[in-house]
Amino acid sequence: MTDTKRLVWHEVTPQGAKALFGVHHYVTTGTNLPEELIHLVFLRVSQINGCAHCIDLHTRDLLKTMAADKITLLPVWAEVPHLFPDQYRAALAWAEEVTRVSETHASDAAYAAAAAAFAPKDLVDLTIAVAAMNAFNRLGAPFRLPVKAQA
Repeated sequence: MTDTKRLVWHEVTPQGAKALFGVHHYVTTGTNLPEELIHLVFLRVSQINGCAHCIDLHTRDLLKTMAADKITLLPVWAEVPHLFPDQYRAALAWAEEVTRVSETHASDAAYAAAAAAFAPKDLVDLTIAVAAMNAFNRLGAPFRLPVKAQA
């Protein structure tokens, strides 16, 4: 990797940033989804997309409410079902399905499982949360937003 200086996307287009942060604000304050669940989904989506900034940020958010052991095992959550409640597992499965939509096509089976775990509005809000984090990842990773983690 080179040390090419990248644009700071939210400084270059403050109106675009304002719009995207408006969706983030809705997801984090205007839904019935638990804050911890939102950050868990944000972290898992960011792990899939490889956005270092978002992984760092949402790990720090989760450490406020969740044990480090659970966070560490998030990439393999399906192998440790006893660590996450049913609704969290359903949210993680749906988040992975939607994030990888070009591969999964949001299968009927995945949709049915998510719809069984969430009320209709909550499922739509969860999907908006996944879509928003995918959008942030697609800005954070290419523009190499910095991380707080230090050597």
